[in-house]
Amino acid sequence: MGRVLPYFPSMKRPNSLREYRWRVAPRIPDEVRASLANGSQPAPPLLHQILYNRGLTKPAEIQAFLDNRYTASRDPFLLAGMETAVNRIIQAINNDEQIVVYGDFDADGVTATVLLTEALRGFVDDHRQIRPYIPDRVDEGYGLNLEAVSRLREMGATLLISVDCGIRSPVEVAHAQSIGLDMIITDHHSIGHTMPDALAVINPKRPDSTYPETMLAGVGIAYKVAQALRIMLPNQATFEEDNLLDLVAIGTVADLAPLQGENRKLVAEGLSVLNEVRRPGLAALMNVSGLQPGKLSAENIGFGLGPRINAAGRLAHAYDAAKLLTTTNYRTAQELAQRLDSLNRQRQSLTAELTTHAEELIDPEADLLIAGDSTFESGVVGLVASRLAESYYRPTIIMEQGEEESRGSCRSIPEFHITHALDEVSDLLERHGGHAQAAGFTIRNENLPEFTERMQDMATAELSGKELRPALEVDAQISLNDIDWSLQSVLSQLEPTGYSNPTPRLLSRNLQVRSHRAVGRDGSHLQLVLASGEPHTAPLPAIAFRQGAWAGELPDSIDAVYSIGVNEWQGSRKLQLMIEDIRPAGENGHSEE
Repeated sequence: MGRVLPYFPSMKRPNSLREYRWRVAPRIPDEVRASLANGSQPAPPLLHQILYNRGLTKPAEIQAFLDNRYTASRDPFLLAGMETAVNRIIQAINNDEQIVVYGDFDADGVTATVLLTEALRGFVDDHRQIRPYIPDRVDEGYGLNLEAVSRLREMGATLLISVDCGIRSPVEVAHAQSIGLDMIITDHHSIGHTMPDALAVINPKRPDSTYPETMLAGVGIAYKVAQALRIMLPNQATFEEDNLLDLVAIGTVADLAPLQGENRKLVAEGLSVLNEVRRPGLAALMNVSGLQPGKLSAENIGFGLGPRINAAGRLAHAYDAAKLLTTTNYRTAQELAQRLDSLNRQRQSLTAELTTHAEELIDPEADLLIAGDSTFESGVVGLVASRLAESYYRPTIIMEQGEEESRGSCRSIPEFHITHALDEVSDLLERHGGHAQAAGFTIRNENLPEFTERMQDMATAELSGKELRPALEVDAQISLNDIDWSLQSVLSQLEPTGYSNPTPRLLSRNLQVRSHRAVGRDGSHLQLVLASGEPHTAPLPAIAFRQGAWAGELPDSIDAVYSIGVNEWQGSRKLQLMIEDIRPAGENGHSEE
């Protein structure tokens, strides 16, 4: 926990803007700073502070981070179950058995499905021996389902490999085994009370797994299976591992896997491949997303490519996204990219519409927000839950109610582990799974009243007495005079940035507002020019997205939390502050050290 800057409400703050806590990271201890300063390549103190905030405290690990090296073992056979899985896959390949890769319909699941399908087809002469299968979100729901498993067996499959799903499906796995369909589970979600009795279960969160990286995404684990197969059959593989890394980068970033450890290395390697644009489908998707090949970042995946790939599974079928990633026909690629872009726009409109409807159904004073309705669409309930959780800073559950069953999507806050809560009411659920702040479940409607009551009780007990206001984690307080191209270059060493390795967030005080105005089609953004207030200093431009309400009310002097960006326009590059929150100068009183 950092020191919290007390907040004193001011009449000057527009009512429409969210109130944040500013939580400045504790200063790096002197002994750690001294140790780092004596490293082989000393870094600036601000970078040391930021790396310390990320949990990096030893010179060797910091040097490895800055050099973009991953020093731990990447041997895929350290994953529990890998040897058994690979031996069974090789047996199936050699005996011409039909293998099904069973994935999920989100970007992580789609990229994992495509990756493992491509890898397995690299070992066989007849590509029809390897079949991808992605369930329909509406008709089949998340994860393994009994009807699909039975149907695949009837069609001749003898080995089914799950990617990005299956760890919470013991019933479906037992059924598959009973009808002669061998199961290999590869998944990264949290493990429930009972692990499926599959032929092999590969999940780095298994307590008996010795693999050093426990936070791989589903696509990362699929990549490890491909690596292991190539080690065992080096002369039979017809694919190159690096041709799969663009998929790893997309799935890892889109699924918000932490960008530290091996994930950071995989994404960095994947971005190099992605920027070469080896897949026609990705070239077309970049084009409709307005992204420039050769300059793609993890942020471009998170806000450009990932949402469009996800849109297929949300409003149509994820096969559209899978086809885009695999096609070699440029015309087909353009058609599919346009379709995904159109679906993404529909997704945005529908999310806004259903969020408004959900706000009419929730109790905004409750500790847990919950709403269900037959008009909610399963493809966007998670997005609606996310918006409400962000707006109200409460754990939120949004359900699509069917005639007999409801499917819910949950988004939570750091103070409430939503999957642990679902574990406590698992006796009421048909299936469930997820992570600390995002989960899903299926429930029979007759269990909804008890489910709602018990979940509300848990939320009240867990959140009682806590200050429920979102926090902005601030890496350091600096002077505006410290910002220049040299500092921007230093901070760029943290790339690729993302979840758990965010773009550095900084705080500066007593900034003089030289000018400001509302910009954007509806005036929802705020454009500013800021100066430090010290003599002989150049002002800096700034942009505060979705904070146009400050226009006409902004005081002459402010404190601001921001990141440092680069604004490129018509061949010109300028540093720019990307402001996340503003307060009138001095409003927050004194810091607590």
